Amino acid sequence: MTEQSGPKELVRYAVAAERAGFDFEVSSDHYFPWLDEMGHSPYAWTVLGAVAQATERVELMTYVTCPTMRYHPAVVAQKAATLAVLSDERFVLGLGAGENLNEHVVGERWPAVGERHDMLEEALVIIRHLLDGDHLTFDGDHFRVDSAELWDVPERPVEIGVAVSGEQSVHRFSSLADHLISTQPEPEPLKLWRQLRADDDLPASRAIGQIPICWDRDADAAVERAHRTFRWFGGGWGVNADLPTTRSFTDATQFVRPEDVAASIPCGPDLDAVVEAVKAFWEAGFTDIALVQIGDEGQQAFLDEAAGPLLEKLRAAAPVEQG
Repeated sequence: MTEQSGPKELVRYAVAAERAGFDFEVSSDHYFPWLDEMGHSPYAWTVLGAVAQATERVELMTYVTCPTMRYHPAVVAQKAATLAVLSDERFVLGLGAGENLNEHVVGERWPAVGERHDMLEEALVIIRHLLDGDHLTFDGDHFRVDSAELWDVPERPVEIGVAVSGEQSVHRFSSLADHLISTQPEPEPLKLWRQLRADDDLPASRAIGQIPICWDRDADAAVERAHRTFRWFGGGWGVNADLPTTRSFTDATQFVRPEDVAASIPCGPDLDAVVEAVKAFWEAGFTDIALVQIGDEGQQAFLDEAAGPLLEKLRAAAPVEQG
């Protein structure tokens, strides 16, 4: 999570996570942290480039990049192709409609969700054409591309995941991306996604979820850390996408109590509680889950002490086809 650690630490943790046995590693792509207490926000793509060289086997992924305001979609395509080459095709491009928190820095107005989805749809079309090796000129409602072509591309086109939040976005993006991304373990959007792709005779998709945890030997310390740096999480995407600054998130979460956070995020040393929380994702049909260990100060201890045993428990409990 780029919002809670500096760039050198992120690379070091990525190497340690590979050594601990993780299969894939995802990176947020922020300009701001959610809260001042988090303290960081380095450039994700530079970090990923370094991680691609420092690791050997783990899959890498943005979770997620907004390709509509801070970045022009043609530039996102170039970054994704380059990272795929650097990583020997270990990279999946995760995309989403973005948050005001990060996109407002370019000085443009923040569009309503319907317009953001229109922009994301155009961006996906542009990115897909370029990653497929096309020479592209494009004139859309939101973006123009003039005679673009990527010169350094992997042998296999980069796969694309897209973040969806409900039926409308599933209908819109199921045929434009390869994989579904969601932070909510809800089975119905995933069922609809797979049905729509089957109707269009498209290949099977992965469904990639995310869950925050806060491991610590001391349960009280874990709750304190989760509340201090992650209390914004409970607002949900409908709120979190629209707030513009860290001050906004501080104000919006002033009445969130530590016990509220502990009720929604596994906190402390109990690894079985993490397995139970992740269980909702594989029961909903998800194939992959990204674990967000909350807090820089607990990260190395988690990787050294808890990550290996936790992975063993998760792999033993998960269905074979989703393991």
